[in-house]
Amino acid sequence: MANKHRWSASVKTDSTHPPAGLFNKDAATIARTLASKRVSPKGPASGMRMLTFYINRAGHNLGAKRRAVLNRAKSLLSERVRRAREARKRKSLS
Repeated sequence: MANKHRWSASVKTDSTHPPAGLFNKDAATIARTLASKRVSPKGPASGMRMLTFYINRAGHNLGAKRRAVLNRAKSLLSERVRRAREARKRKSLS
């Protein structure tokens, strides 16, 4: 059998620093933590990319309930990203 190289297994990132076990918690906690400056110094959009990467990387190993929780966290985080962009836009117009 040919060696299957998975590019995502070798991804190293310094943009987000999620605590261990974060993705096993409830949606609100995941969204709040990934939006924090301590975990995502570059802002909530960086946390959104990490969450999407985790969902894509987990793939078929995620159960339906866990996937639903993670997608709920994704929608909560997306709302935070939208609000952050609007606030930045208002600040630049002032």
